[in-house]
Amino acid sequence: MEFIKVTEQYQPGIALIQLNRPKELNALNKQLMEEVRDTLQLLDKNEEVRVIIITGDERAFAAGADIKQMANKSAIDMLLIDQFSTWDQIRKTKKPIIAAVSGFALGGGCEFAMMCDMIIASETAKFGQPEIKIGTIPGAGGTQRLTKAVGKAKAMELILTGRFISAEEAHFYGLVNKVVPVEMYLHEAVELAKEIAQLSPVAVQLAKEAINRSFETQLDEGLAFERKNFYLTFASADQKEGMNAFVEKRKPSFTGR
Repeated sequence: MEFIKVTEQYQPGIALIQLNRPKELNALNKQLMEEVRDTLQLLDKNEEVRVIIITGDERAFAAGADIKQMANKSAIDMLLIDQFSTWDQIRKTKKPIIAAVSGFALGGGCEFAMMCDMIIASETAKFGQPEIKIGTIPGAGGTQRLTKAVGKAKAMELILTGRFISAEEAHFYGLVNKVVPVEMYLHEAVELAKEIAQLSPVAVQLAKEAINRSFETQLDEGLAFERKNFYLTFASADQKEGMNAFVEKRKPSFTGR
C-alpha cells in the first residue's frame, strides 16, 4: 500500500486505516481509493475485526479529490475512467466504519467521510463541498448524502456557495456524531469502536444494513443522476478554467461556457 497505512489490530477487534498523502493533504486519487477498497474487502473477511476506523492526520482527513488527475479530462474520459465504481464497492462494506476527522474534509473528503457510518470530529475539522468554485459539482455522493444528512435548504446553501462549515456547525446539523478536542478525536473514535466491537457482529451487520436501507432507498437513482451531471461539467470551459486555476494557484475567471 503506497497511500494508506493499515493496522489490522489497532485495538482488539478494531482495524485502523490511515490515509497517507500528507504533502497533498490526503487528496483522494484513484490509487488511494482503490487501496482503501481492497483493504476494506480484506477486513470484511477478517473475523477478528469487528469495527473499522478511517482517519487522516491532524491537518486533514482529506482535502478533496486529486484535481490534477481530472483537470484536463473530457466528459467521455471521466465516463470511461469510471472512478466512482470504486466508491460504490467501498459503500458495500458490511462492518461498521467510523471516520475520525481532523482538519479539512472537503469535496471528495467530505463525501468520503459521509460514506462512513459515523463521524467523530476534532474541533479543528472543516466540512464542505467547494466543487462549485472550480466549475463542477460533487460527483461522489455529495448532493445526495449531504441533503439527506442536513436537509435540502442547508445542503443547497453549502453546495451552491461552496463554503465550509465548522465541526460544531456540522454537529448542530447532524452531520457528525461528536466533536472533541483535536488531541482526542482518534481516541474518541476508538472508544466508540470498542463499544460496538463488544456486541454481536451478526446483529451489528444486520442493523447497519437495515439503517442503510432506510437511508439509501432512492440513493442509487440519485447517485446515477448526480454522476451524469458531474461528467457533463467536464464538457464545459468553466470546468477547465476552474481546475486549471486551482492547480496554478490563481483565481478562476468563469464565462458560463
